Amino acid sequence: MCTSKITLRKFIKLMGQVYFYRLLLYPILLIAGYETLSLVRVVKVFMPTWGLSNNFTGCFIAFWLTIPFLNILVQNMNKRQHELLLLLMLGMYTMLGSIPTFRVALNYVTWFGIIYFVASYIRLYPQPLFESKRYWGWMTLLSFISAVASIIGMRLIFGGRVFLGYFFLADSNKLLAVAVAVCSFLWFKNMNIRYSKIINAFGAGTFGVLLIHANSDAMRTWLWKDFVDVLGHYQILLTGELALYSIGVVLAIFIVCNLIDQLRIATLEKCLLNWYDQYLSSKADKIVNRIIQN
Repeated sequence: MCTSKITLRKFIKLMGQVYFYRLLLYPILLIAGYETLSLVRVVKVFMPTWGLSNNFTGCFIAFWLTIPFLNILVQNMNKRQHELLLLLMLGMYTMLGSIPTFRVALNYVTWFGIIYFVASYIRLYPQPLFESKRYWGWMTLLSFISAVASIIGMRLIFGGRVFLGYFFLADSNKLLAVAVAVCSFLWFKNMNIRYSKIINAFGAGTFGVLLIHANSDAMRTWLWKDFVDVLGHYQILLTGELALYSIGVVLAIFIVCNLIDQLRIATLEKCLLNWYDQYLSSKADKIVNRIIQN
């Protein structure tokens, strides 16, 4: 993102994907009896976002619109200024946010911006340390062990208060959550993984998986409560088959939803973008660039 332009074409592609699943799944779930028909619910379906707190899709759209301005910032800072900005933002949201008695109200739009500053620093200022697969492999293992140890330790201290057991991992701004994320990212970045059309194809459909299976509370009710019947299968925990069942369900949902999105990409999205390229691209992008620059 920090080395490319955010164009109207990309925004139309993003919003087309979001609205496709909203307008498709709402009437289906309504007919099935899982959704309700009301003015408020219809307005929420057509609104790009309904709140900017912890809703991933809405917060990501809002953050995405700030990228052209964030790019101006990171491209005009020097390395020292970028480091001081990281120290300031991670100090406030991660270090202070990881103190049990210190409350940090996390907004995902802001947190996405901080992640952007971390990732853009890695991208814009390559260093030998960032290229060491062995080092980041060990750091990933160390951060993972620390995360598990924190869960065990907090559970021993606070007993049955389950949420406190995950304090240093939830939410995503907590110290060990950031450590595991950054270390594992740098580890995988340095792996010599061959190009794969299959991996790239499934990667392109990952956001679609989210938009389908987490479309709404009604979708969650149908999928997890009625179709998968999570509570009904909880009894197999005693037989040791719960892990296999859980992994199988997750993989099946991911693959099916991904294939649905691949079909959407190959048909509707392709037609939409071809229409945009033919009739609107040149004029629209000039208008957007003029607005940002002025």
